[in-house]
Amino acid sequence: MNVREVAPAELPAAAESLLAEGFRVALVSGHDDGDQLRAVYLFLADGDRRAELQVRLPAADPRLPSLARLSFPAGRFEREMRDLFGIVPDDHPLPRRLVRHFHWPRGWYPMRAGAGAPPEFGEVAGPYPFRAVEGPGVSEIPVGPVHAGMIEPGHFRFSVAGETILNLKARLWFVHKGLEALFAGRTPDAGIELAERISGDTAVGHALAYCLAVEDALGLEVPADAARVRAVLLELERIHNHVADLGALCNDVGHSVLNSHAQTVREKLLRHNEEVTGHRLLRGGVRLGGARLARLPDLAKVRALAADAGEIAALAVEHSVVRDRFAGTAVLSSQQAADLGTLGYVARASGLRRDARYEHPFLDLGEPVRHTRTDGDVLSRFLVRAEEISHSAALVEQLTGSLGASRPVPAGSGSGVGVAEGWRGTIVHRAELAGGVLSRVKVVDPSFFNWPALPVALVDTIVPDFPLANKSFNLSYAGNDL
Repeated sequence: MNVREVAPAELPAAAESLLAEGFRVALVSGHDDGDQLRAVYLFLADGDRRAELQVRLPAADPRLPSLARLSFPAGRFEREMRDLFGIVPDDHPLPRRLVRHFHWPRGWYPMRAGAGAPPEFGEVAGPYPFRAVEGPGVSEIPVGPVHAGMIEPGHFRFSVAGETILNLKARLWFVHKGLEALFAGRTPDAGIELAERISGDTAVGHALAYCLAVEDALGLEVPADAARVRAVLLELERIHNHVADLGALCNDVGHSVLNSHAQTVREKLLRHNEEVTGHRLLRGGVRLGGARLARLPDLAKVRALAADAGEIAALAVEHSVVRDRFAGTAVLSSQQAADLGTLGYVARASGLRRDARYEHPFLDLGEPVRHTRTDGDVLSRFLVRAEEISHSAALVEQLTGSLGASRPVPAGSGSGVGVAEGWRGTIVHRAELAGGVLSRVKVVDPSFFNWPALPVALVDTIVPDFPLANKSFNLSYAGNDL
């Protein structure tokens, strides 16, 4: 990986040069090095190209030029970094808080060394600046942050004319946990358990990205058979999550029978996961330096359950009511998806070729799957995921081999990056170690990139289709609200 240290004034030109070469901003991380602060900008590009720009800043007045006008995701990362580290992005077009809610006290930056325990909540610093939409017949519908059922908290404010959505603002970070700070001081092995719980339905994806980052930092080679086992676990995780959401999407348009069948298939997949790793969500399978299985996957069972999922998807799109509700709903154009930096099936359903399994492979999987869905609507997101179930099942059959063993993890210092294609999209971890323990782990779940796309897709969609559109994105609150 190409790592460059640049002065603050040099940052925009260096970043613009990388973006012109086809790189994207994948991660921005703040660091407190004691006598000074540091900002790390990670750029990724197809062909497993990686580049880092590091900017050192005085702790007394940490400021750097904003990249928000060059990259939408960079601007959001900078707002996050300001909230948590106090690093100010000068000339940012939207400088208001992102992570820190308005009752958090001013001047307290929780990721700075010596920040201590959270102080008492301060006075609310004014009302949240929701965008006001005015005009004849325009009204607002506030939803959340507390929802029915087990959904995590998020506030959605709809500006509507009749049933048509004119504007939607999603306000998140109600469950910000200070998770990245919990990594600091842990041994590399102890960090895996935390990584598996970043977003509960993505235990393999986050554990794998974390392990790849630590292994990169320590120069640790992973045996080929263990890499194959990791890839198998990643696909098993993808299958059971996609199956669950295919059913839930059918349920959102009133086809509860197909949802019942889909949840039955998912339950069988979860039981199979437990046979393979000892845990229904596949925890414990990915280890530093390797992987661990209780038993090999039952290929006949995986093949049969994937075929059942394919049949459910076919029955759904052949049903005129289901297809009518899916088609043309919550459209995210290819240009919008690219401008916002979307990842995973959200990007692929809008015609973008983004898949870390092939752009940043830890194992050669052969030719990438080529999705033909470009409409960017609920139907495209549904069909892309149905196709991925079949593709993932084929990969499981192709890759299943001998059990992988882990190698001892040496103590050491350094920094590394791990990139893995979780079921929602590309996950990136960046780890720094000092003296054999973790000093900083920065986590990026694909939901951080994809949440801004949901309000864009919902413009001109009717309010009753919000649950359907929301489920077609299926974004993680926990993965976003670190």
